[in-house]
Amino acid sequence: MESGLPLIRHPAQGFNASQQLIRSDRGSMLTMSDDNVMMKQIVGTHAPDGREVDVKPLLHLVEDILKRATQQIDTSLTTSQAHAEMEDKTHQVNFVSMLDALSYTIDRISCEIAYKALGGTDAHATTVSLFNMLTSYSWDAKLVLTLSAFALNYGEFWLLAQIYSSNQLAKSMAILRQLPSIMEHSGPLKPRFDAINNLIKVMMDVARCVVEFKDLPPAYISNEVPALSTAMAHIPTAVYWTMRSVVACAAQITSLTTMGHEFSMSTNVAWELSTLAHKLSNILDHLRKQLDTCYQYIDEKRNVESFQMLKNLFEMIHIDNMKVLKALIYAKDDIQPLIDGSSKKRVHLDVLRRKNVLLLISALDMSNDELSILEQIYNESRHQGARLNSQYEVVWVPIVDRSVQWSDPMKGKFESMQSSMPWFTVYHPSLIEKAVIRFIKEVWHFRNKPILVVLDPQGKVVCPNALHMMWIWGSNAFPFTSLREESLWKDETWRLELLVDGIDPEILNWIKEGKYIFLYGGDDEEWARKFTNTARAVAQAARIPLEMVYVGKSSKREKIRRVIATITVEKLSYVWQDLTMIWFFWTRLESMLYSKIQLGKLDDHDPMMQEIKKLLSYDREGGWAVLSNGSNVVANGHKTTALQTLLEYDLWKEQVPVKGFDLAFRDHQGRIHDISRPCCRFDFPMTTGRIPGTMKCPECNRTMEKFSTFLCCHDEVIPDELFK
Repeated sequence: MESGLPLIRHPAQGFNASQQLIRSDRGSMLTMSDDNVMMKQIVGTHAPDGREVDVKPLLHLVEDILKRATQQIDTSLTTSQAHAEMEDKTHQVNFVSMLDALSYTIDRISCEIAYKALGGTDAHATTVSLFNMLTSYSWDAKLVLTLSAFALNYGEFWLLAQIYSSNQLAKSMAILRQLPSIMEHSGPLKPRFDAINNLIKVMMDVARCVVEFKDLPPAYISNEVPALSTAMAHIPTAVYWTMRSVVACAAQITSLTTMGHEFSMSTNVAWELSTLAHKLSNILDHLRKQLDTCYQYIDEKRNVESFQMLKNLFEMIHIDNMKVLKALIYAKDDIQPLIDGSSKKRVHLDVLRRKNVLLLISALDMSNDELSILEQIYNESRHQGARLNSQYEVVWVPIVDRSVQWSDPMKGKFESMQSSMPWFTVYHPSLIEKAVIRFIKEVWHFRNKPILVVLDPQGKVVCPNALHMMWIWGSNAFPFTSLREESLWKDETWRLELLVDGIDPEILNWIKEGKYIFLYGGDDEEWARKFTNTARAVAQAARIPLEMVYVGKSSKREKIRRVIATITVEKLSYVWQDLTMIWFFWTRLESMLYSKIQLGKLDDHDPMMQEIKKLLSYDREGGWAVLSNGSNVVANGHKTTALQTLLEYDLWKEQVPVKGFDLAFRDHQGRIHDISRPCCRFDFPMTTGRIPGTMKCPECNRTMEKFSTFLCCHDEVIPDELFK
């Protein structure tokens, strides 16, 4: 024995007291099986006087003590470096004042637990005595104060164990508590400490959960909410069994320091500790489920509040756009929420102050076609900076489903898209709040298909989606307002440039030369072969300069590739080899329809819109051909009527010298059309934000029937919302 000091002990007396404690506690757990009776007794001691105790700082202190104390026995002699240093709460005036007020109570609890443990008092009786002592405190305060008292004794035990070998004062105190002897036999004692540590961990988890319930914001949740009322009804039970577990752990430490390592943990004690840990774990699981439900409820309430605030914000007048942009992207000033596409450096929202801001809103599946064309238009507008005053900026706002776990593939896709964009981008999708996503979906009609919302320098929405006019008119649509969109439509006419402008300069040259031009499309190779060969023969017979260009189809890319290959090999006509050009042609055409829908001017008596609708419908039905005389579009027909008109050239060739080739072709096709009357069809993907309630057929002017369609195109190489 160290220091030569004899240890005076009465083994028999100590053994009997400890065994009495074990037997009485074991018995009490059996006799108090009726939790309802027991909890009535506990609730009967509860008479809070209304005092508010902020137990969180005290709980943090307890956590720090127990975290450092509940180490494995073989590493307990060295201070763990795995945990961050806790902030020194003792320097905070409020915390010091609170400790002054509570230290007496904590000492009383500590003494009560130690005294009852030495006397072998029944564990339930000891726990009840603690509740009687803490009758005027709230449930969370009762629990944290009891844990503080336990941490005081348990922490002292392990502090001496850690430093007694290097500190003489600690050494002398340790000898009085038989610590050297206990540490020498740490191996056999390890199961006991493991059982205690496991129970302490569950105790602390329950305590944190109980305190979290106390901290729920009353502005967003009340006891009328079932999840909270259910949890509050179970909290007294949780507090009781946690305090009961404190008593059990304290009894184990007391038995060690009074009887030494020779006191081994009996089967009954092991059963008690494991049973308590299991019971607390079940209680914790139940409370956590209720807490999660409460947080979901609060989150929904806050989202509703934030959503309404956003709606109100856009109804106000502002001196600049900063309030709006902060509400949409990131409200705080602690980080730089944007990436500058040119420098790839992080920047603050101030770079957008008092500028026209185009919010490019999309999921992580924007097609390469969309990005490349948009980048081309963006770069062209930058070269025209002087004319546009360089007063607009594009910001990509990525929208990600919060219910989907953020994964490495998603991260890779996001970073790939972000790095390719020359404009500003939001630093990370997580910055966009749920309420903002709801606002974008419900108010701005975002349905996963990209939209381009335009805000003026004061943050007012001047166009709900400028992508349509950008696809149609490019940077000429600046400043991308709905007023500008209407103005551009007023100046527009049904001409070939409207269909192909900005796509292929070769066709523009044909227009200048006054040639006849056939634009044709579809996915039928045989029809394309017959149509082009017949058209060439008719042009030779009529002695007209004719050019033809194949512009594909809005879907079925693999079939389009095969048709392109056939046309190229057989030299049937001019063809767009780049599928991006074909994509852009159809995107512009669809954008013309969506633009009119967005403006609320899908006028069934507008001849230009009628022709656009016909062309989109013919594309869905298989194939088509458009004939122009230079810039002037003369005829627009389904593939069957277009080919039949050419095949029946002998029936109308006499009209060519009288009317001209273009009008003679149109009139004969019109007669065939009146007989065949092909069906008209329009497909609007659900990802399209604005879908008209009704539409009239561009052929017969009757109201069209509305269907829901499920479509799966397996020949697509690249999934694309526009190719459906």
